[in-house]
Amino acid sequence: MGTWNVGVVGVGNISGIYLENLGAYARTQVVSCADLDMDRAKSVAEAKGIPKAQTVDALLADTEVDVVLNLTVPKAHYAVSKAALEAGKHVYVEKPLSVNRDEARELKELADAKGLRLGCAPDTVLGAGIQTCRKLIDDGAIGEPVGANAFMLCPGHESWHPSPEFYYEKGGGPMLDMGPYYVTALVTLLGGVGSVFAECRTPRATRTITSEPKKGKVVPVETPTHIVGLLSFQNGAVGQITTSFDVQRTTLPCIEVYGSEGSILVPDPNGFGGPVKLFRKGESDWHEVPLTHGFAKNSRGLGLLDLVCAIDYSRPNRVDGGLSYHVTDVMLSLLDASDKGTRMALNSAVERPAPMPGATDERDLPG
Repeated sequence: MGTWNVGVVGVGNISGIYLENLGAYARTQVVSCADLDMDRAKSVAEAKGIPKAQTVDALLADTEVDVVLNLTVPKAHYAVSKAALEAGKHVYVEKPLSVNRDEARELKELADAKGLRLGCAPDTVLGAGIQTCRKLIDDGAIGEPVGANAFMLCPGHESWHPSPEFYYEKGGGPMLDMGPYYVTALVTLLGGVGSVFAECRTPRATRTITSEPKKGKVVPVETPTHIVGLLSFQNGAVGQITTSFDVQRTTLPCIEVYGSEGSILVPDPNGFGGPVKLFRKGESDWHEVPLTHGFAKNSRGLGLLDLVCAIDYSRPNRVDGGLSYHVTDVMLSLLDASDKGTRMALNSAVERPAPMPGATDERDLPG
């Protein structure tokens, strides 16, 4: 059980925290990075002490690379992940697994056929916040789960992101961009989804970027930006999810889970920590619950760490291709349900991933 060599494809905004954490975890080290912009790849390699800056093809052919971390834009996830799997590499990819359901399923099946591991963000569900909520549910703190509400509401990304165009392209939007955090959290807490229904809106045909360096550029909107969905879980619980790039301000929580004996206020699923709040029948108010698990700080890359530990210990990795395909299926089915004006049954099914160990030094994971 030695160190696993990671090659990173795509060194944009999100790569910094991955590189920091993968350099700190006991079982991973980044040995190469690639980007369409070779100057950027070379600059990041020099700044982060990465031995090699390569083209994508060279990185995929590099025999020293064991695992490919795919941090490309969503529309490139499928092609890069497929090429990496065909090159015999294990793959961990940023969310979503793909912007196309058939492609997502193909990646899962390809990894299975080749005996390779496939993992996909978000790994925030492995952090202290969501895992504490899961333990509360599993321990019966709120009785039988009845339902849940989830809200990801914001005005959009054009005011702060340096290159926000892809958020409004086909395959973007708030459901495929931020929905993975919320849907993966709900599946981790309540299990798989059986069917969905939704209504969508696209209030504005264009968006004007106000952030630098593209301030003033007008971007066409090719995808719904306000989605309200109904989720029927396989365990009988019923949930509602709203994702929007059209809400200027809100007081709604990120996620609440309701049970026969109480409710849980779930922390932001885009983070790893708390706070977690619990209300139980007969009490007068919410109270904060101490976190029961490790990884409360920004631990992006934890899913990749879990993937290599899973190989070492011959167990499933938690945020694997099956979970990620199901989450992709849920999100695309919500969009399809709105288009068709009907309830959509899911073609995929999934079991909740195994819970995380309660105690860890945050550099390694046990079997």
